[in-house]
Amino acid sequence: MALCEGVGAMALPSELIVHIFSFLSDRDKLRASAVCSRWRECLFYPALWTELKLRVGGGCNGGSSSEDAPRLEFLMRKFGSFVRELQLELAPVEGYLSPLNSDSSSSRMDQPPGPDNDSQLSERWRDAMANYLDQVLCVFTSIRNNRNLQKLSLYGDTCILQQEGLLDSSNLHQIHQGDKKINEIQQLFMEMLSNSRQLRWLSCSFMLGLVTPCSLACLSNPSAETLKHLSLLDHQLGPLISPSELDRLSNLHSLALDFSDLTSELCGLLASPRRTPLHRLSLLLNGAALEFKPLEGTATEDDWKALVRVSANLRVYLMALEVDSSELLRVLKPSLPLERLHLDSYSTLVSDATLELISQQYNKTLTHFILLRDDPEFPDLSVNRNEDPLVLLAWRCTQLAVLVIHGYTVWSHNLVAISRLRGSSLRVLTISEESIDFDPDQSVCMEGDPVHNLVKEVSQGLGRVWHPCLDSSLVLSEPTQHFHQELQAFSMGM
Repeated sequence: MALCEGVGAMALPSELIVHIFSFLSDRDKLRASAVCSRWRECLFYPALWTELKLRVGGGCNGGSSSEDAPRLEFLMRKFGSFVRELQLELAPVEGYLSPLNSDSSSSRMDQPPGPDNDSQLSERWRDAMANYLDQVLCVFTSIRNNRNLQKLSLYGDTCILQQEGLLDSSNLHQIHQGDKKINEIQQLFMEMLSNSRQLRWLSCSFMLGLVTPCSLACLSNPSAETLKHLSLLDHQLGPLISPSELDRLSNLHSLALDFSDLTSELCGLLASPRRTPLHRLSLLLNGAALEFKPLEGTATEDDWKALVRVSANLRVYLMALEVDSSELLRVLKPSLPLERLHLDSYSTLVSDATLELISQQYNKTLTHFILLRDDPEFPDLSVNRNEDPLVLLAWRCTQLAVLVIHGYTVWSHNLVAISRLRGSSLRVLTISEESIDFDPDQSVCMEGDPVHNLVKEVSQGLGRVWHPCLDSSLVLSEPTQHFHQELQAFSMGM
């Protein structure tokens, strides 16, 4: 029906305006709300905001933390009480914090000054910690009574605020009202869990001071029945889930924990035939945390066998961060159904024997293998070996689809061999240019530019155009953030 002459969009019924808004991105919805008060009213219909994805701080979207605070407060005040899916990443610091009087060099390992020494605490560290606490308070004040919430995914990009030890109240008293705020945050989180009625996805990754060993006891019985995914990651604390609380969550399909928290007892509970079979298990092993979260008491070979018998389709994603080969060999049990393995370090070396073990034990299950090392030296894993261990891994692991390497020497002829062995089934082959080396004896026999020849041969082997990664920073992402994002996709891809 045509509109009468002189009558425009203002005459449309609110339901139709809301329907039109539903096709806009979140950013465009907010811009449209500035047109007039009528459109602004229509903008805040709950049907338009069933899902909200935000990243706050860290200089994202060209904004500053001072601009982010009112934006977050506005969005949470308007939508927090009814949003069904909330995915939030908090990054209280742009870049990295450095100790006072430190040199100007920086890497992924940059650490802030020790919070136990007030004279060494930079003002920037205190401001960042205060911003983080205020952001978390704002979020949970808004969602604590939301009974429609089905998915809550929280990631705190706060590793640069953490120290080699626990972040506890002794640190927080140096932040204005720090103890009071952290207690209030924990209470609001437990209140939100208690009020929830249909929570299906709960992910809390590296949210300092949020989850305690008592938090999950507050989860309502309806949500305990509906919860399909649980992720509790904080390598600075002890276990965040007790056996009794895990036993309540009998319908979990996917789970993400610190490796040291997967005790033999927890693994035994997961292997119970009374439970829904587990499909995805993501584990983070942080070598820096092993001092106060040791491997003693973790799942044994028999535990893994029992779990796989009940959960035949179980697949495991493991990231080992700064873990030496001796500890890795303790972790990599033969019955572990390992699908994705990410070995990341700043200086710790992975041995050729470890790669040999991986390629033999997980030849039928391994699909993703990431080997990263952020160090100026590039060790050669094929020294004193007839066959390169990376080539053997590509040959043995028949399901391998993703291979990413930086920080280790990859000989050009071995790279060609890998491409020919895996062919088009190797969907991702990312090798940093710095990692590639050329055998001088072979270069003499070849005509033309060796890099051009390598690109050509690897492209032919893969059946598509390929180039080495010229920017190593694209490979060396922040490990905990990478793990959080990958486990989300891994857990949803059941």
